[in-house]
Amino acid sequence: MKIILNTFLLSLLISFAGCKKEYKNPNAPTQDDVYTSPDAMIKVVVGIKNRFAVNNLGPASIYQAISSSGLSTKELVVQNAGNADLAQLENGGTNVAPSNGVLASLWTTTNIVNSEAQILINNSDKVGEVNLKNSLRIYGHLYKAMALGTMAAFWEKVPITNGANASFNTRIEALTKAIELLDQASALLNTTTVPASFISQVGNEIDLKNTLLALSARYNNMLGNNDAAITKAAAVDLSKKSVFFYNNVNPNPVFRSGVTTANVYGIKPNFGLSGSLLPDPNDKRIAFHLTKVAANGSGFFQNDASPIPIYQPGEMLLIQAEAYARKNNFTSSKNFLDLVLTKKPVNDVFGVGADLPAYSGTMDQPSLLLEIFKNRCIEMYLSGLKIEDSRRFGRPGPTDTSPERTRNFYPYPQQERDGNSNTPADPAN
Repeated sequence: MKIILNTFLLSLLISFAGCKKEYKNPNAPTQDDVYTSPDAMIKVVVGIKNRFAVNNLGPASIYQAISSSGLSTKELVVQNAGNADLAQLENGGTNVAPSNGVLASLWTTTNIVNSEAQILINNSDKVGEVNLKNSLRIYGHLYKAMALGTMAAFWEKVPITNGANASFNTRIEALTKAIELLDQASALLNTTTVPASFISQVGNEIDLKNTLLALSARYNNMLGNNDAAITKAAAVDLSKKSVFFYNNVNPNPVFRSGVTTANVYGIKPNFGLSGSLLPDPNDKRIAFHLTKVAANGSGFFQNDASPIPIYQPGEMLLIQAEAYARKNNFTSSKNFLDLVLTKKPVNDVFGVGADLPAYSGTMDQPSLLLEIFKNRCIEMYLSGLKIEDSRRFGRPGPTDTSPERTRNFYPYPQQERDGNSNTPADPAN
């Protein structure tokens, strides 16, 4: 992936979505200038990808999502109490202030991705060549959907459409819109040949067909759309990879900004799990995710060039296991759970495999869901999805005995409230 962002796009991508403020550089090209050039629009795609995945323009969406979820669900531990914003997330409850810098960055960056993806979609009709036009729209749909899905994991309400004094939608509406965007992009891809000139600039590390299906499966699962989640997940080719790509110039943000310094945050033993959720000592995913390299990294964060999966094969299997369990089809649920439990590392495209015996527990919904949740915590460690999983599976929250997460949803950033009178009231926890 060519992940270096052209300087002239910097000003284009820093307008804060959902706030009244506008930031303009009189020496930079106008939006009209950028969106009349197909080549410039391709560079906008590169810029959006950068904004979501790389820390070179400020903390990226994926970095802040993994950090926030990891600290709020006890996957990570703060190494230096002087990192006050991180400590707030780890402590949770009313300690998490609207001025929290991690949340402000996650909100701002992800809203920018949402806004710029929509502008790209709106202007794609200016491109005459149909395959290039469709490719721009597909990427716009993909990244707008990822932005909405990410925000919906952390906030009760989010703006689907950005702008001054933007209105807020429920997270259910945001996830529904994300699914609609992904399914529209899938239909468009079926009639599109992505041009080689587009791939040469944007990169080919994302398998579009399978990523659109996988994310649709994920968001359908988050909404409890069991049949749709099963259909989408079953259609994903588990031999294909889709990743956020990094190199020494644009390093893996969780590695470079998080774990390698030993002064920000670190991984917890046993994935931060305890009691009935403790991993089997023979689980080979322990070695993959928790064994540190010399630079203090592990798993998908071993060095600057470690790619981060957009989805994992195990997630698709566990989505089907969960959906079947919720439909009370326990035999099918166990079958998909067993595919994860018995999977050997060599048979997974990312080398993630438990290599354990098949499930032998009670064949009822509570028992199967507990085992599925446990395996999501292990298989998908530090994916940024655990806070959503913890709520969906009804695990103990911040006001419960022995809480497994320190917040249910986050307060809205103070900067949003200051600039947008439509900002909802903050949740209690």
